[in-house]
Amino acid sequence: MNDFAEFRHFKYLLEILLQESLRSAADHLNTTPPNLCKQALEFQERFHLRLYQKRRDNRIVPTKTGIAFIAIARKLLEARDEAIAALQAVESGKIDTLRLGSGTFVDKQLFRAACDIHREFLPSCVIKPEHADSSDLANEIVSGKLHAALVTLPVNEFELRVEELRRDRLVVCLRADHPLAGKPFVRPAELSGNIGVLYHPERHPEAHAQLMERLKRAGIRVGEFSSASHPTEMQHFVKEGFGLTLIREGTELDADLTTRPIFGVDWTVDTAFIYHRERIPPTIPVLVRHLRRHIAISLKGKDPTEALGLPNLKNGGRKKPAQSDGKDSAQLNLLDWKERA
Repeated sequence: MNDFAEFRHFKYLLEILLQESLRSAADHLNTTPPNLCKQALEFQERFHLRLYQKRRDNRIVPTKTGIAFIAIARKLLEARDEAIAALQAVESGKIDTLRLGSGTFVDKQLFRAACDIHREFLPSCVIKPEHADSSDLANEIVSGKLHAALVTLPVNEFELRVEELRRDRLVVCLRADHPLAGKPFVRPAELSGNIGVLYHPERHPEAHAQLMERLKRAGIRVGEFSSASHPTEMQHFVKEGFGLTLIREGTELDADLTTRPIFGVDWTVDTAFIYHRERIPPTIPVLVRHLRRHIAISLKGKDPTEALGLPNLKNGGRKKPAQSDGKDSAQLNLLDWKERA
């Protein structure tokens, strides 16, 4: 049934909706208004859609479905152009190596999926991975040392394009025998004076300042703390009794540790794909699209709040414990997160 729809239908109808005139759209497309009208009507009748209304002055006004069509058609035509550019680059032999970075706190399974997806459509391409802090990876992309990277936000380099992929809820990490571990969630007031472990401020000063400001706004007082340069160090410090920390929900934990949501806040760790706006291997946009689909499939069937890593406050912030199969690796970013209103 859907085979009737061709790229020309989306191109024609998009132009009609943008120009708000059949005649103007026909001029831009180098065709005639009758032909354009015929194509538009056949498409709408075949799929039982009404994309626009024609007023007495012949002005085209998009319907609610038409407004949605504009966004969808743009993305579809963009994907077509990206696919052709990628195929042409492969044909010319320009892509033989992909230098791909992964942030210190990025889920290793997500990075592995990105590599596997790229190998599917370009098996001969050699992937050169690099692991470092998000800010360092961003600088290397700007300087040309890397092609792209999976990082945790924020990234503020104006030369980079940032494609957000996933949001995971930020939760409290504490010892399983800690008094707060007996509660279904932790209130902000209960964290005051108890957060004793943070990611090293000098590794990402801007993000650290952001974190401290948001903790302050939530009424969470932070005194002196231990600095860690890696997710495993953060868990080790918590286990050794140096205080609580904040991590991504679903992180693989030490057997002596557990996590609890923070009541009343929607703080998330955001993972994104970044690459240079101008210097970019043509296969990267295609990779990002496929990676988004991979994430959507992996989240299929989950509650929307859980799929986004957000707390279900209707249930007091409680959520069923994740059943770890050992595949979910550490993404303990204390700094690269943002508050969701």
